[in-house]
Amino acid sequence: MSDSTDNPATTPPADDDLAAVERLRDAYQKLRAEMGKVIVGQHAVLEELLLAVFARGHCLLIGVPGLAKTLMIHTLSNALDLTYNRIQFTPDLMPSDITGTEVIQEDKATGVRHFKFLRGPVFANVVLADEINRTPPKTQAAMLEAMQERQVTVGGERHRLPDPFFVLATQNPIEQEGTYPLPEAQLDRFMINVLVGYPDEDEEREIVRMTTTADRPELSKILSAVEVLALQEIVRRVPVADHAINYAVRLVRSTRRDRDDAPDFVRDYVSWGAGPRASQYLVLAAKARAVLHGRHHVAVEDIRSVAAPVLRHRIITNFNAEAEGVKPDDVVKRLIETVPVDANEAEQSGKLPKLFRSANAV
Repeated sequence: MSDSTDNPATTPPADDDLAAVERLRDAYQKLRAEMGKVIVGQHAVLEELLLAVFARGHCLLIGVPGLAKTLMIHTLSNALDLTYNRIQFTPDLMPSDITGTEVIQEDKATGVRHFKFLRGPVFANVVLADEINRTPPKTQAAMLEAMQERQVTVGGERHRLPDPFFVLATQNPIEQEGTYPLPEAQLDRFMINVLVGYPDEDEEREIVRMTTTADRPELSKILSAVEVLALQEIVRRVPVADHAINYAVRLVRSTRRDRDDAPDFVRDYVSWGAGPRASQYLVLAAKARAVLHGRHHVAVEDIRSVAAPVLRHRIITNFNAEAEGVKPDDVVKRLIETVPVDANEAEQSGKLPKLFRSANAV
């Protein structure tokens, strides 16, 4: 696949591109089936989690205790032939407990002492940051360089992290005492924010049936590190038409209340909108979704489907929204209903709001 922005409908994919898409879709289906041996239901959550993995992003899972957030991530690591470490975040956790530290070692033969770097738990392909909001900002910040630069700096020396590298973090939204909310700068490093909800009655019955017996399903290794990297490259090579990119950018820019032509409901309920990284992640997540569903190009529906998990933690609502029970997801839903897919077509039909009536709307 190339980075061409030609219309996918008029640019037929090459045979090797189709084979690559088929390979990634098959891997996705096998991973879903393998994780289904342990995880009951939560199909949307699993898809969003795998979107982040194949799009080379980090993922934040938010849900009340007992919804198998930790088990879900552990199961994913078991289904992938990757190294895995879990970090339980606590108020007394120090940055060096995550990144590692230098210790003095003495050569018994020569008596010469030297520093040796002992790697911390962040040196793994899959890192579970459990209850990341329970540790102070100083320790949270230690994850920032690792997530963005995929390296850590200790004693003035940089240490590269293994590739692939994913941070999959969990948060409990109902207990705020003794917690340290993640700063917006670090929240923005997470590609996707996944809300984990309660299972339905049939799923809960199946969960009880599976977890109260002595049987423990054995998971097969579906993908190696090399294969994961190759599949991530496939996602990057998926072409995106100009109209899809324009739609993603318009959707993100519509969240910013400081624009003169911002929608009224954004002015009413939003303090701060999403930044440019949201546009990038919208397109990347849409690419991953398209390929996982067996398509070689991005459709507008892909962008709409990933809009909520990509934008919900990047839209900061105000007091009016809190008083009226308006959540970031409600803002995203209204934007999807409001923002036209094709600005030219909407303008000709008279349905284009003032927000998009300039040539520089994108």
